[in-house]
Amino acid sequence: MIRLTVIKRNLKLERNKERIAFLIILVCLFLFLISAYSKIEDHESFRSGLTNVKRIGSYANLISWVVPIAEIGVSLLFIIPKTHKWGLYGFISLMIVFTAYILSMLLLEEELPCHCNLIIEKLSWTAHLWFNMGFIVLALCALWLLNKPSS
Repeated sequence: MIRLTVIKRNLKLERNKERIAFLIILVCLFLFLISAYSKIEDHESFRSGLTNVKRIGSYANLISWVVPIAEIGVSLLFIIPKTHKWGLYGFISLMIVFTAYILSMLLLEEELPCHCNLIIEKLSWTAHLWFNMGFIVLALCALWLLNKPSS
């Protein structure tokens, strides 16, 4: 009887871990889909904003399409249950690249042009840096929950 109780408790804990990881995946999915939609819907503004950045301005046309396509690609991985972990790896990778870009802008650029969208455009560059790092930590937690062996 005690063994059955332990098994039930472990199953409940396992389901809770999966639910928490899934909620994090949904939040990351929402962030990337909304972000990609916004970049595509107002593509000229996004491209124009990238053009104003000295170090990447000459690649603005390419970057303005690669970024939303990559966000959509990661979102598709989130939608397919068997590829959730790959989606998290892709999400973390892209967020690290975006965070490195923001950090380089803060350290190297005198003028900080904003070409973000939605709520993020209201954040300062430093707040945006913290926002990204928070999402990286969330995605890492989801990976940890999905990879953690059962008790």
